[in-house]
Amino acid sequence: MKVALFGGGRRMLFASSRLSTSRALHQHQHQHLISTTAVATREPPFKGSSIGSDPSMISANHRIGATTGASNRFMDTTALSTRHFSANAKPAHGSSMDDEYGKLTDEGKTFCLPHFELENGVIMEEAQLRYQTYGKLNPDTRDNVIVVCHALTGNASLHSWWGDLLGPQKAFDTSKYLIVCCNILGSCYGSTSPQSINPKTNRPYSTDFPDISVQDTVKLQLLLLQNELLIKSVKSVIGGSFGGMQAVEYAVQAGRTGGDFTEDATGNDDNAPPFVKSVIPIACGAAHTGWQIAVSEVQRQAIMADPHWTSGRPELATAGLAVARQIGMVSYRTAHGYDSKFGRKLQHKKWATKDEIEAAPLYGSKVKFQAQSYLQYQGEKFLSRYDPVTYVKMTEQMDSHNIARGRDGDTLADVLATVEIPALVMGIDSDVLYPLEEQEQLADGLPHGTLKIVASANGHDGFLLEQDQVGNNIIEFLNTLEDADDDE
Repeated sequence: MKVALFGGGRRMLFASSRLSTSRALHQHQHQHLISTTAVATREPPFKGSSIGSDPSMISANHRIGATTGASNRFMDTTALSTRHFSANAKPAHGSSMDDEYGKLTDEGKTFCLPHFELENGVIMEEAQLRYQTYGKLNPDTRDNVIVVCHALTGNASLHSWWGDLLGPQKAFDTSKYLIVCCNILGSCYGSTSPQSINPKTNRPYSTDFPDISVQDTVKLQLLLLQNELLIKSVKSVIGGSFGGMQAVEYAVQAGRTGGDFTEDATGNDDNAPPFVKSVIPIACGAAHTGWQIAVSEVQRQAIMADPHWTSGRPELATAGLAVARQIGMVSYRTAHGYDSKFGRKLQHKKWATKDEIEAAPLYGSKVKFQAQSYLQYQGEKFLSRYDPVTYVKMTEQMDSHNIARGRDGDTLADVLATVEIPALVMGIDSDVLYPLEEQEQLADGLPHGTLKIVASANGHDGFLLEQDQVGNNIIEFLNTLEDADDDE
């Protein structure tokens, strides 16, 4: 491993060798975890309902009422609510790219705020946030907390998508920390979303769901941490992609003395230390750029071009959603990744004979390339766990990411300069969607920022798939923080 120092040694470039294979995220190492929490949690009155029961809807579009005492070894099971998704589609080709997610559900506990004011002034009634915890909160100090934020289509079940990093002696060390993972406000995995019932109309929000910003999502999570879990301070907030945007927003809202969220939960002490002590944003920037908004928009247009979108049943626009997912899957990877995995190889019927294969056309409308088969499978599989309206609203929320909006200072640099806490910024060297220059700018703008580069052939999805490199970087950073605390 070669180490090069730039900018007076503040930015560290690690040109580590690529892993020969990426770990599958649904491995069973998490089976040894035991999750507990040292605080009591209340479950709000259940008022959820389905968008519709039309059998053509592949997604499970309803909340299941809370079940007390359900058995699950990963989280405190008081007030556990679960929705399971399963994909019926199977890949037609013999092999595919590594999957970034394991099985996703909406299980967890629910924090409910009766009246939540959004950034745009709209009041959301009964704003619900699904979350999960792993490990124990120190009852004396209440500060051994790590918050992990998920990406666009993730959920609060950290073990489903960063499972290799979760457990004793790992990056998310459950023997030392209480790990908290929150669902994003607006997501279909248990939080208030377009599928939820609007208390004012007693009907699903659907496309009338209010505009949510990244600021809103992070603010609600901070209220959960302070008011519900009664946490004094958070050691670090970590996330990649959309999760990284949340980590940056955490730094702005809770990473400075006398800020919006400090160790003084009353807000009366202007000199109170920051509530969040460090952040680790991965594969993101300080604001969504025109390039990223364009990629989001073409996915939304694919959904809106589906005739169901304007038919009065937008939740049935699943053909458009499948195409949107395929567009996303292209942007998350690289040209090298697709070419090395599929090249120009054709996809033949499973039981095709040698003569049929030799007689098959080599191009044209009757031909299916393996790359096509892979994307079509990914689009179909996605329908088992997401719905079109939620996808549109969630990509719009990503596009809202801009830490300079509505804050003192005219530029991103001005706002970043107010952050007082250490930050480890990670970038993926092959990321096309969130290019490395954005992480360089982010690390430069944060007064105590450091940059590490993850070497990967997986493009943007490297933040999920290169778990060895990401995990080692997190462990090193957290250890450095502990050493600094010991020296004080």
